[in-house]
Amino acid sequence: MQETTSREKILKKVRNALMSKLENPYQDTASDEGIYATLEESLDINFAQEFTKASGKFIYCESEQEFLDHMSALIRDNEWDKIFCKEEDLLNKITASSDIFEQNADELVNCKVALSTCESLIARLGSILVSSKQFGGRRINAFPEVHMVFAYTSQLVPDLKDGLKHIKNKYAHQPPSMITLITGPSRTADIEKTLVMGAHGPKELYLFFIDDSTK
Repeated sequence: MQETTSREKILKKVRNALMSKLENPYQDTASDEGIYATLEESLDINFAQEFTKASGKFIYCESEQEFLDHMSALIRDNEWDKIFCKEEDLLNKITASSDIFEQNADELVNCKVALSTCESLIARLGSILVSSKQFGGRRINAFPEVHMVFAYTSQLVPDLKDGLKHIKNKYAHQPPSMITLITGPSRTADIEKTLVMGAHGPKELYLFFIDDSTK
């Protein structure tokens, strides 16, 4: 069949290229070694530094009781009257102001604040790794104006690959349909190079960092 168009010529070249398999000349190259510089600080310090650089609000807690004290003060100071949280284990830790916590997923759009856990904390990036397997689902990271995250020091991992490996091992038989990396509150400067907070998600991001190293 005679080639009559440029399109047919290009498609033929693509098909021929797909049929021709070339050996990988870099099979002995380790793709995950020697890429990143060694972290100079400990995982917790590096995470805190990078997290605050991205405008996150880092709150260190020596215990779960201190977490409750800090959160109660935050609720009181900001006069929050409705907070979305659907995680039973987390709600069971909360004793004060428990009546303001909303578990009905349909009410999420009406809640200014949300509280959730996370999968991992990425020390190098100062980022929080979350997934759709958590009880808050996909929307909790986008709808509320304020997102509060509860996490333990034991959830710290050096790099993103370690966080993804954790998720792969945790949900081996049924992996989450969505994995999200949160680095500070949502912001953009696409419009006239003016920084706008809360463009695609929360304007404020709090992390309650609970020390469980002595457990």
